[in-house]
Amino acid sequence: MGIEQLLPAIAGMTWQHLVMIAVGLILIYLAIAKNYEPTLLLPMGFGAILVNIPLSSALTQIDPATGKAVEGVLNVFFEAGIATEIFPLLIFIAIGAMIDFTPLFRNPSLLLFGAAAQFGIFLTMLLAALIGYDIREAASIGIIGAADGPTSIVVASRFAPNLLGPISVAAYSYMALVPIIQPPVIKLLTSRKERLIRMTGNNNRKISKKALIAFPIVITVAAGIIAPSSLALIGFLMFGNLIRECGVLNKLSLSAQNELSSLVTILLGITIASTMTAERFIRLDTLFIIALGLFAFVFDTFGGVIFAKFLNLFRKEGNKINPMVGACGISAFPMSARVIHQMGQKEDPYNYLLMPAISANVGGQIGSVVAGGIILTLVPLLA
Repeated sequence: MGIEQLLPAIAGMTWQHLVMIAVGLILIYLAIAKNYEPTLLLPMGFGAILVNIPLSSALTQIDPATGKAVEGVLNVFFEAGIATEIFPLLIFIAIGAMIDFTPLFRNPSLLLFGAAAQFGIFLTMLLAALIGYDIREAASIGIIGAADGPTSIVVASRFAPNLLGPISVAAYSYMALVPIIQPPVIKLLTSRKERLIRMTGNNNRKISKKALIAFPIVITVAAGIIAPSSLALIGFLMFGNLIRECGVLNKLSLSAQNELSSLVTILLGITIASTMTAERFIRLDTLFIIALGLFAFVFDTFGGVIFAKFLNLFRKEGNKINPMVGACGISAFPMSARVIHQMGQKEDPYNYLLMPAISANVGGQIGSVVAGGIILTLVPLLA
């Protein structure tokens, strides 16, 4: 009896499978040793190993005895949770329940950075289209720049499911690498004098409970009128926030923030891995997507910082915005805000940028979801 009969997995192993298993191990290493988005990178890494062992029962296989397909559990999860968009939308409920919009109410002008820091998305879409990707694939690649994993998954699963694996890995990897990617870009665009700017705002102003309850409802209605295709994304995010702010569903709010978030994140991460098979992933396209995703991420940061510098041209001394805060307009919440605050502390230990940074970062969460909704609305019209 030959090795094909005794150990068919070894007989079917190729160098591409070994590369993908190595990728899985790298993701696990980054999650454990570097603490980079461990709740997502670890399931994705383990899942990549799981699906790249030939004949893995985690994926749908043909039974040689009967000739019938035997469904793999990850394929079932994918069809039930990713193809239907249920997993990322449930994550949005959890994220909404975690977000406190109070800092944004105290600094409402910082909501603008949630729009300005989406610049890289649309620039990357244009670049990807020029390279040769069709408009649907270009949109799916560009949304990586939002630094918003669930939005990236929703757009990619709708427009380019064949690219979902590398897009998901790029989106979550760059979210994890915010402390490495953003600081050099910000320092390149700002002077030390600008980085020393102190922001004094109404950080102690009391916000009424009625305003906090009305906000998610108003945003949902407004987003639905402007971009109906965004309603599932923005609606689930705002529904989660309404659970938090209403004051009568504290138990559900805590469950959304903890149990729901943890369970769906595990399922989301390991299910995405079903698209990380060697035949899908080991392609030149993957390198292009990862490079374009980095380009989008860098230019989203660029857009936020440059917009802050532009606004400062019209602001008086003592009322200027620290341009670093503009970089928080991406959706990597709250990691980006922490990075900017730490950068400010290194320049001046008495400069506390956390509250304005959080305000811009919350705006970025809203901005990225609205940008995803706009893309979902406009791209079918352009295709």
